[in-house]
Amino acid sequence: QVQLVESGGGLAQPGGSLTLSCAASGFWFSEFAMSWARRAPGKEVEWVAGITHDSSHKYYSESVKDRFTISKNNANNTIVLQMNNLRPEDTARYYCLKYRLKRYFADYEKVGEYEYWGKGTQVTVSS
Repeated sequence: QVQLVESGGGLAQPGGSLTLSCAASGFWFSEFAMSWARRAPGKEVEWVAGITHDSSHKYYSESVKDRFTISKNNANNTIVLQMNNLRPEDTARYYCLKYRLKRYFADYEKVGEYEYWGKGTQVTVSS
């Protein structure tokens, strides 16, 4: 049974930082690419960042590029999203996503390409 459990959300001030983690289980973690996506109130889901199964490539949306960093640890089945220089528009619920195919990562910005989602963790950026 695939499980994705996010943690690390909370309240941050503009310009501050937060670190999100996702603990994965129930599948061969080292064989699959992973991503983070978010949903702000009243908005569509937005893909945020993705990483290949072996961490050889990382991808970011323009809205978070140069502020967020995604990493993957195949030894302990976790991915991390380090978020720096947070802005009020980063306020959203953040989800961990498992890509649907093994050792492959195309159309990574399309949330329909992911077969499992976690329940999410809330991030609020406000002064």
